[in-house]
Amino acid sequence: MSRDKDGLFEASHIHNKPDLKSRRKDLRNGATPAEKKLWSALQQNQLGYKFRRQHSAGYYILDFYCPSARLAIELDGDSHFTEEAIAYDKERTAFLNALNIRVIRFLNSDVFDNLEEVCNQILTELNTYHPQPLLK
Repeated sequence: MSRDKDGLFEASHIHNKPDLKSRRKDLRNGATPAEKKLWSALQQNQLGYKFRRQHSAGYYILDFYCPSARLAIELDGDSHFTEEAIAYDKERTAFLNALNIRVIRFLNSDVFDNLEEVCNQILTELNTYHPQPLLK
């Protein structure tokens, strides 16, 4: 493990695994309308933070990820409300939390109906969450 630019230990083999590169690219190229809309608000440091889209952590691919704040943003459509999807999302969040990555979720409809409020909630998370080192 090595320290990242924020002094946090980070296992480089955990992020953006090479064997997921084509899947991440496919997801970027096939972004949902909600993902496209939120990305338009997140890209080019518009909120004062750099975001990546379709970033992988382990074998999970995150919709959006802010490395400096270790914050993942996930957008949920109808497919996230089955029992299986709820269990999968819970397991996924636990894995990411164990990597000191916080996960916040929004409904696709939130992005369409009130993008400004979604951005405000993201900014609140970015400005209040201070990740702790994984190892000392």
